[in-house]
Amino acid sequence: MWDTLLQALGSRMFWAYASIPAVSAVVGWFTNVVALRMTFYPLEFQGIRPWLGWQGIIPSKAGVMAGKAVDLLTQRLITIEDRFEQIEPERVAEEMEPALNRLSRQIISETLENQAPLVWENLPSAVRQRIFQRVEEDVPVVVAHIMEEIKSNITDLFDLRTMVVEALENNKELLNQIFLRVGAKEFRFIELSGLYFGLIFGIPQVLIVWGMDRMGWGSGWTLPVAGLIVGWATNALALKMIFEPLRPRRFGPAEFQGLFIKRQMEVSAEYAAIVASRILTSRNIFERLISGPASDRISVMIQTHVKQAVDNVAGFSKPIFQLTQGASAFVTIRNTIARRFVEELPHSIRHIFAYAEQALDIEHTLCARMQSLPPEQFVGFLRPVFQEDEWKLILVGAVLGLAAGFVQWAFVFGM
Repeated sequence: MWDTLLQALGSRMFWAYASIPAVSAVVGWFTNVVALRMTFYPLEFQGIRPWLGWQGIIPSKAGVMAGKAVDLLTQRLITIEDRFEQIEPERVAEEMEPALNRLSRQIISETLENQAPLVWENLPSAVRQRIFQRVEEDVPVVVAHIMEEIKSNITDLFDLRTMVVEALENNKELLNQIFLRVGAKEFRFIELSGLYFGLIFGIPQVLIVWGMDRMGWGSGWTLPVAGLIVGWATNALALKMIFEPLRPRRFGPAEFQGLFIKRQMEVSAEYAAIVASRILTSRNIFERLISGPASDRISVMIQTHVKQAVDNVAGFSKPIFQLTQGASAFVTIRNTIARRFVEELPHSIRHIFAYAEQALDIEHTLCARMQSLPPEQFVGFLRPVFQEDEWKLILVGAVLGLAAGFVQWAFVFGM
């Protein structure tokens, strides 16, 4: 018996058969790894358009992918109205007051030195100080009024969805990283499942090959066919196990649920952290407000409030300017001061970022609301990554498996 066993172990065909499950496992793992890689990279098309080459599925449809991811964010999780409701205009004024006081003195001095040098130079120091003091008293009120008006019109002034979609379209690597970080464990499962499923599928394949050889039918051609099936099936099964079933199901003592859905708490925290730190930061939101599509409207809003404040501050000195410089000169001075405030606002707005970050509370709000989503809605976050071109992923796995099967046929069975 031992002689027979040793003889079998030493035969070429034994090792040819034994290699089938191992090669099947490698094929399953390799096809899944490559398919995932091709989902995200390269970021730009590499090759000769239109037929020869490749671009990662997600980068190639960055706008569509970003839109689907953002729809969940803006329709189910947060709204800009809801977040801005948490901002207190008086607190914004308090945060900006020191910087705006310095800026006000600078702008008023520079403007009057240029527009009415004689009047400004001859104003008594006490009068100048009264003007500066009145400005410092009015600045918080003006800022609070501007902030209140922005809050009241935030829906018209700020498009949250457009901001996020544009950010992801313009930064395809960031779009990739959101999905890669949030779905890291699922993607790792897809890779390893190819190894396990390939090994499992390889065992019946050995029996089929052995049986066909025993009957003299020739079995080498089954290897490419099996490679195609393994490449297709490992991808299809892995995707199914990630997202289904939506709710826990028991089979005897075991309980099953889609792997991604089971990690809802963890995924929500990771996603909220990425969005809050890379996209919906207070800096990005306020810079978008003052320099984005609605910047002209906000500029008019700010200038209106500043001009009114200038009229109030001028008070007793306004007739002096009008008498000595003319009514039109005062209007020019007032308009110049308002325009300069708008120009300097981007530099001053940074003083509210820390408070705004706390008030908007994007990360905590987003995380808590995402964690409370029902599975049917939660799964809609990662599913579009595969759903958009899922057939391509499965086809890539099948083609790579077919190619690997031909290689195995050639080297193991001497095709």
